[in-house]
Amino acid sequence: MNRPHILLITSHDTGRYLGCYGRGVNTPSIDRLAEEGIRFDQYFCPSPQCSPSRGSILTGLYPSNHRMTGLAHLGFSMKEEVRTLPMQLGKAGYETILVGLSHETIGEHGGVRFTSGEKLGYDRFEQVGRGLAGDVADRVNALLEERANATNNTPFFIHAGLFETHRDFEQYSAMADPLEQVSPPAYLPDTVGVRRDFADFHGSVKTMDAAINRIMTTLKASGLDEHTLVIYTTDHGIAFPRAKGTFMDAGLETSLIFYWPGRIQGGRTIQELLCNIDLMPTLLELAGAQIPNGIDGYSFLPLLQLEDSEQSYKPREQFFCELTWHDLYHPMRGLRTDRYKYVCNFERGPSVYLPLDIHRSLSGQAVREEYYVPNVPEELYDLENDPLERVNLAKDQQYEHMLNDFRSRVLRWMEDNGDPLLKGPVPGSMAPEWQLEFDQGTAYIES
Repeated sequence: MNRPHILLITSHDTGRYLGCYGRGVNTPSIDRLAEEGIRFDQYFCPSPQCSPSRGSILTGLYPSNHRMTGLAHLGFSMKEEVRTLPMQLGKAGYETILVGLSHETIGEHGGVRFTSGEKLGYDRFEQVGRGLAGDVADRVNALLEERANATNNTPFFIHAGLFETHRDFEQYSAMADPLEQVSPPAYLPDTVGVRRDFADFHGSVKTMDAAINRIMTTLKASGLDEHTLVIYTTDHGIAFPRAKGTFMDAGLETSLIFYWPGRIQGGRTIQELLCNIDLMPTLLELAGAQIPNGIDGYSFLPLLQLEDSEQSYKPREQFFCELTWHDLYHPMRGLRTDRYKYVCNFERGPSVYLPLDIHRSLSGQAVREEYYVPNVPEELYDLENDPLERVNLAKDQQYEHMLNDFRSRVLRWMEDNGDPLLKGPVPGSMAPEWQLEFDQGTAYIES
């Protein structure tokens, strides 16, 4: 197999909120990639938050194994000895370049930085302001033109990190959709405030899509497209209540699209259950690079159906999920199978955790009264019959055997990984802005 160039585009907090996934927002550029490539419909993250999930993309490890169990700028970092995707690609002869937003550090425990840059394994780190999509597109396009005119054939790995679709959305109001064209997801109330929030969010999504269109236009004009695997993905679910920061599917679901004209048969959707820990070993195998021993993910390369790949694929039966620190301490562990989801809450807190930016948003204000009630120790959902995860089956005697089985699986996984949560509360720091919310009485306080 000829080693392809790899262009990995990672957006922020997008989930599957794209036109090609049936959401009511106009994303023609990403939709085109999905139509001409492969769209993965059951691809999830193991942690519904930025740094831990991004660490899993880079390492093929669950957060409790790579040890970035909270946000980089609030003191969490991956352990020094982990092997990352760019490190392994570099060893295999790739030039590795990070452009734009990154929210991962390595070996900087207690630090306050957003990224470790080259220390993550990149040959070059092109920091582009805040990582706004248009600015990142400018820099990626310059790199593509540079490579198109180069005389060497060294394969490249460009990781383009986009700030969009992270909050705040008001800066995208010029691209917002009219309120009457916006329909909030069924798990949220349909109020004017929630619609306004989503209308501005649509502006952010469309801004991201326009930047990706510019990148793809340059890639094709440069003639590099035939030799470049393009991957679009995101870190976790959208920044709305019952999504980011929760184990609801809206928090764990992530988009994944593979596009490689002439090598990947387009127009396909993959329904196999996958986790983002599987992306790193897949790309390494495809590139002919060494997959580190002891990682949690495994390659799904056979699902791509490349002509020179005759491997069989063993379906994933489950993946584990975890949340420890975000901008507050809200420790949870759980697992998801094709049909069921189990959640264990390790501390008392609100029934639905809202990260600070969501708590302060129009959508967050609309649901605080409903969500800021005490949580329960365990949750169990039948995703086939209850896709909105409204009916907790944990106390239903018909599901007692399943509850015990899932509980033991999670405990065994935690023990095997040496999960620090087993020893008690995990130290960390809350975002200082929360104090004002506590002082004003707007945050959840245990009664």
